[in-house]
Amino acid sequence: MEGIVRVVVLVLFGVLISGIRCQEDTDRTSAGVYMVTLKQAPSSFHNSSRAKKTTHPFGLPASTSGGANTLENPSFKNITSKHHRYGSRIARVHDSLLRRVLKGEKYLKLYSYHYLINGFAVLVTPQQAQKLSGRKEVANVIPDYSVRTATTHTPQFLGLPQGAWLQEGGYETAGEGVVIGLIDTGIDPTHVSFADGLSENNYPVPEHFTGVCEVTRDFPSGSCNRKLVGARHFAASAITRGIFNASQDYASPFDGDGHGTHTASIAAGNHGIPVVVAGHHFGNASGMAPRSHIAVYKALYKSFGGFAADVVAAIDQAAQDGVDVISLSITPNRRPPGIATFFNPIDMALLSAYKKGIFVVQAAGNTGPSPKSVSSFSPWIFTVGAAAHDRKYSNSILLGNNITIQGVGLAPGTDEDYTLVSATDALNDSETPTDEYVNECQDSSSLNQTIIQGNLLICSYSIKFVLGQSTINNAVETARNLSAAGVVFSMDPFIIGFQLNPVPMSLPGIIIPSSNDSKILLQYYNSTLERDPVSRKIVKFGGVACIVGGVEANFSNSAPKIMYYSARGPDPEDNFLQDADILKPNLVAPGNSIWAAWSSGGTDSVEFLGEDFAMMSGTSMAAPHVAGLAALIKQKFPHFTPSAIGSALSTTASLRDKDGGPIMAQRAYANPDLNQSPATPFDMGSGFVNATAALDPGLILDLGYEDYMSFLCGINGSEAVVLNYTGTTCGPTTTVLTGVDLNLPSITVAALNRSRVVQRTVTNVGGMNESYSVGWNAPYGVSMKVTPAHFSIGSGEKQVLNVLLNSTMNSSVASFGRIGLFGDRSHVVNIHLSVVVKMAYNMRTIDSVEESRESKPNDNGNNLVI
Repeated sequence: MEGIVRVVVLVLFGVLISGIRCQEDTDRTSAGVYMVTLKQAPSSFHNSSRAKKTTHPFGLPASTSGGANTLENPSFKNITSKHHRYGSRIARVHDSLLRRVLKGEKYLKLYSYHYLINGFAVLVTPQQAQKLSGRKEVANVIPDYSVRTATTHTPQFLGLPQGAWLQEGGYETAGEGVVIGLIDTGIDPTHVSFADGLSENNYPVPEHFTGVCEVTRDFPSGSCNRKLVGARHFAASAITRGIFNASQDYASPFDGDGHGTHTASIAAGNHGIPVVVAGHHFGNASGMAPRSHIAVYKALYKSFGGFAADVVAAIDQAAQDGVDVISLSITPNRRPPGIATFFNPIDMALLSAYKKGIFVVQAAGNTGPSPKSVSSFSPWIFTVGAAAHDRKYSNSILLGNNITIQGVGLAPGTDEDYTLVSATDALNDSETPTDEYVNECQDSSSLNQTIIQGNLLICSYSIKFVLGQSTINNAVETARNLSAAGVVFSMDPFIIGFQLNPVPMSLPGIIIPSSNDSKILLQYYNSTLERDPVSRKIVKFGGVACIVGGVEANFSNSAPKIMYYSARGPDPEDNFLQDADILKPNLVAPGNSIWAAWSSGGTDSVEFLGEDFAMMSGTSMAAPHVAGLAALIKQKFPHFTPSAIGSALSTTASLRDKDGGPIMAQRAYANPDLNQSPATPFDMGSGFVNATAALDPGLILDLGYEDYMSFLCGINGSEAVVLNYTGTTCGPTTTVLTGVDLNLPSITVAALNRSRVVQRTVTNVGGMNESYSVGWNAPYGVSMKVTPAHFSIGSGEKQVLNVLLNSTMNSSVASFGRIGLFGDRSHVVNIHLSVVVKMAYNMRTIDSVEESRESKPNDNGNNLVI
């Protein structure tokens, strides 16, 4: 799964080739799932506000577990009672169209979408799909495509207990009244992170939420409560393909993977839950918004990932139910085809969600560090990359020759030196092992306990561990059965570019992740062996070592740091990889080595099988951090639009690590800490999320649904596509905007041809009048001027900033700058600039423009270094 980042160069190439071959062998005449959209507007376009419920089944005393709207024996129709009448009518329209067009032919309708988009998913042949596309009422017919999945200490690292939480009354109220919808692999409802009886405070479910709790054998009645307020699953597209494995995937909201439980608890898990793994205590866990409510829409599965038709159904249902935030730790497996990456069913459904006031967070993807690797494209989606926080778990082994080798492993150390014995040198004399991987220590029957007992057992970490065919748990159990003092794993030299997360071990143990360091270990070991000069049998094991444990965390000031796997910008506008005038990712958040809840049925990481918590890494972990923090902003500013929330997060983001230096970005899979340089906006967006500052942004940059429509209409050749997806006509009188023109909290210019003026409009949400001074740091090869250089702005008032950019050289290398707005009430607002291609011409440079570095103007408008 993408939540755990593992890269194996040799294996990955084979997997990619295999996938291509399978696609070529597909029978092109066979039936497949298609998503069909109609030109008639969906129901959300007819309902500008959410209906309030007069009564709610969760209106019970805090001491009761509470009930839930239940959906018995659910079908795949994504219609709740609130919109049943309208949804049924739309579904009948879909059925009627299919009967007319495919009269007498076989087909299977899987979903009727009616809230965010008007359409349906259907299993038909390509010829039948062609018939549907020829109907005048049909807008789009698109083949379904696959998607994939992309904290104890992070609340402290983000400053929540003394900052954002404290401002809003502490963790017991943080996020209250906000519903976060998670589209993922489901949830384990029995986990204490999702219990609703841990506080004596009243815990009412927001009246605007109208979702239901699906009841199945795997997800029995009572699974939902006032914390977990809704749960459904969507798998029709997968089932029609014959790849749904009921024993692993569960035809219910239950999480058979672990990924969804993990992300849900990061966003809104209960506060103060003890994290105990392999018998070791690793602190207490908390979600970012521990009093927010969780609604789960399962559309991803362990066996196969997921499909867009199911994801769109989940998005449609979440919006219809009334969630405030949607968290998507999923990305498409391929870049969407067509004239722009923005035009795909998932992104367009999320645009409608944006129109309904829902803030949408999506993982950037784990395909970094190469440029243009982001898998979240559209400006109305808040895209989050992954950074390391300051806590690390590492251990080491001290050899008898005083050489120390660093390793990983959530395991205790040894209290003294023990003799080293390799599994290959501890075979039973009476047996000749048939398994060439006997040195992996997966089976104790071939090993001699007399030799191993009381010693450190050396095992090989081979490719089979990477593929999941061998496990650390099995090796630890072997060591335990043979009474070993501990276990040491050396890395097989054939594994290249492999990055290993810390793994829990109940015995003293260490994994040496470097093949070069593993050679040092084995060279020392072999040099200390004494052999019989005739038989060459080992008569004495002379090597000794002491393991320094990895249960206690270490803390580093060189954090945050952009992880090598975190996907990078610039944002690819289309399949030709042209650059969009949109900054992606938007920002970064903690995503590496994150402790969070784990499903009792979770098998995504075999090393955490049966545990209540797991440590995972990936942009999947970063996105729910921001979803939870967005819930805190929504709680404080309930009338903020999604753009306002995104602006508050972006303009207040941190640009420095704990040492005060620039945030660094890893640039390579192999030895990433040795291959790093200062992060750019294409690595980290606007910076590292600053939760406390985001709750007091001072100024915000806002924009509405109509602005995005003008942007889509401004894409060359988009008129028909915009009409098909939104029902909106891009006529000759339509105002069009480029990505540069959107009032985003950043400025990205893919191609600066000589000069242009860019405008940004800020709104004062600080509650008081404030005076601002403006400073800027121009991108290399660009001169710039921002006016006005000073302005005063009243509460609720707006101010237009004019940014004049002039290319001073020809260059195709991206360069970066920043505009800083410095308020006299201590607000600081940063707007990042990125310019890729620069085309200059001979002219007099702009008067009074100077390129400043990290500058802030004084009262006379001069630039001062800060």
